[in-house]
Amino acid sequence: MNQQERRQFVYDHRTCVFGYARKDHGPAMTIVYYVMNGDEELLISTMAARGKPKAVERDGRVSLCILDEQWPPTYLQVYGNGVVDRDPELAAEVLERVIGLMAGADVPESRREQIAEMAREEQRVVIRVRPYATFETPPRHVYQMSDIDTLTHFTSTSMPW
Repeated sequence: MNQQERRQFVYDHRTCVFGYARKDHGPAMTIVYYVMNGDEELLISTMAARGKPKAVERDGRVSLCILDEQWPPTYLQVYGNGVVDRDPELAAEVLERVIGLMAGADVPESRREQIAEMAREEQRVVIRVRPYATFETPPRHVYQMSDIDTLTHFTSTSMPW
């Protein structure tokens, strides 16, 4: 994949495995929805009391494994620097966008205040992730035994966002 194809893959999808360094134990991973903010940021809605914002405030280095949600699995790893944004209006906006993604439809005007109230009650924040690199390994799948005759493997490397 070239740079444009990697970015398009991120734009075309909506879920990722969010990886971050925990204070204790090993790295943590959780599946989250994300939305794009232009070409340079991925936005993740979460509650301030959860581990993700606390970890990002300690160490902003995060990884996102963008999932295509289809079988066989295809993914693209994105490395970025995260910051926690506590702006309540942004938190409500991102939550609204995520709910729209989940529902597969635009949120009607009649539901927007309800979502804003939900964001306030849950003390929602936004994790802004600014990617700096991607890591892609093309999938190798075996659909039938004869596929192993032409199956190839190679190593990949990090590439600029």
